Amino acid sequence: MRVYFKAGGRVQGVGFRWFVRDSALALGLKGWVRNLPGGDVEGEAQGQAGKLERLLAELRDCRGPARVDELKHYEVPETADENFEIR
Repeated sequence: MRVYFKAGGRVQGVGFRWFVRDSALALGLKGWVRNLPGGDVEGEAQGQAGKLERLLAELRDCRGPARVDELKHYEVPETADENFEIR
């Protein structure tokens, strides 16, 4: 299973992409994350459904200087990513 996500709030310049990457790698997920010009962060993650739900929950409840006010996500076709990277 693979999901696209877009997080809004205080998510740029606060280490949020690194938090996403570290959380995804700890869960054994593959995919990517990147900043968007408007201040949001988007990404895709692929793996077992339960692990994807856990990642999304961690993004909603992130701690530290980052703050997620809005998190949109939906399922997308799987790809052949080999790791989880910051773009």
